[in-house]
Amino acid sequence: MSAQDAGGITSHRESTPGAVKVDTPDVSRRFWPEGWWRLTDIRIGIIPVPIYALLVVLVAALVYTGEIKSDGPTMIVVLVLGGFTCAELGKRIPVLRSIGAGAIFATFIPSALAFYHLIPAQVEKSIIDFTKSTNFLYLFIASIIVGSIFAMDREVLIRGFLKIFVPLVVGSIAAAIVGTLVGTALGLGAKHTFFYVVVPIMAGGVGEGAIPLSIGYAALTGVPQGEVFAEVLPPVMLGSLTAILLSGALNFVGKKYPHLTGEGRLQPHGDNDLDVHAVHEEGGKEQGVGHVGVSTIAAAGLTAITLYLLGVLCHHMFGLPAPVAMLFLAVLAKLSRAVSPELQQGGMVVYEFVRTNMTYPLLFAIGVALTPWDKLVAAFHFANIVTIMSTVVTIMATGFAVGKFMNMYPIETAIVNACHSGQGGTGDVAILTAANRMQLMPFAQIATRIGGAITVTAVLIIMGYLK
Repeated sequence: MSAQDAGGITSHRESTPGAVKVDTPDVSRRFWPEGWWRLTDIRIGIIPVPIYALLVVLVAALVYTGEIKSDGPTMIVVLVLGGFTCAELGKRIPVLRSIGAGAIFATFIPSALAFYHLIPAQVEKSIIDFTKSTNFLYLFIASIIVGSIFAMDREVLIRGFLKIFVPLVVGSIAAAIVGTLVGTALGLGAKHTFFYVVVPIMAGGVGEGAIPLSIGYAALTGVPQGEVFAEVLPPVMLGSLTAILLSGALNFVGKKYPHLTGEGRLQPHGDNDLDVHAVHEEGGKEQGVGHVGVSTIAAAGLTAITLYLLGVLCHHMFGLPAPVAMLFLAVLAKLSRAVSPELQQGGMVVYEFVRTNMTYPLLFAIGVALTPWDKLVAAFHFANIVTIMSTVVTIMATGFAVGKFMNMYPIETAIVNACHSGQGGTGDVAILTAANRMQLMPFAQIATRIGGAITVTAVLIIMGYLK
């Protein structure tokens, strides 16, 4: 007879005295529960394989029955499935996986699928409605900014915010000169190259850059704003894609030459730096962030949302972009010691949770709702490509050189400068994801928001003067 205990069933062959006993493992024990547990520990992104298969069937059934809605639970499932599937494809392609293919695939594959109507219309509409109505891009950015700022050493934070403007300014001027010269040499014309190719790249994305830039150009030239917008948008898209690719390549360079990178730190850190990068090494085992209470994590998350809402109020009262206002408020809270060490630890948990679980679903939503594939493809002709690439390469190379000169980590400085040529907040997320340096988000927001606003303002003044 087989012996049975609480842990499972064990059977062995009955033997006569003196015979060799041979254990015969029970087939059911071989798979259940240990085999099943091993299967559930295999994941696609964060999704256990059995759950992944079940969710695919469920989503297909909901599409078939017309029950796909833009409510939270349904959209979480759709975006998690789509985002991690695309990212997993990118991470499994040799060479490309070393230069941020996960972020690229998670953003641009859904954009192409939506353009060619390969995503069911009901699913696409639900994703667009959910993305625009919830505005969860800013929830993501708020959590990343607050967590990364809370994790910084105070002295490093002060010196970093003061010093980052130098490579940004030098890089922007160098990129404007080089890009204009290259475009002119390729026959695009100096004026067209500068105003309609180079400047849009550094204008701060679509909402904060291309749109106000096109409105200003239209007012000064008399050309309809829609036509101007269609002309300045492709360089924004291709410039962002170039920045993503180059930032992913810099991540690869940093692994080969570790003395060039702080692995997410802009400059050498102090003893009090919580080191958010050590929480979760890329490709390594999750290390966690210590023993932090659930209520502390919730309090840190609420703190991030509160700072963002304060930023929204500042935007209404003073016209300062909400993410920038939130950024300054978080820095002020850190420098004034208004945040307890326990709450700072909670901020790190929020940062890591959001970075690990929300990045690829967010990029998938951005790809479907905010990334027009046809505009990106429209920029793919030789003169445009070379001009855009030379502009982005120059701004990043200048950041690398100036950062090294100023005793900052050159790879990190180059990546922050790359965000100045990205697609606004969405570009920052994709660039920093490809570079595996999400903790640079505060500096990336400076490059994108402040750098973009200064670029648009200065260029409109220049165009008005020339007119």
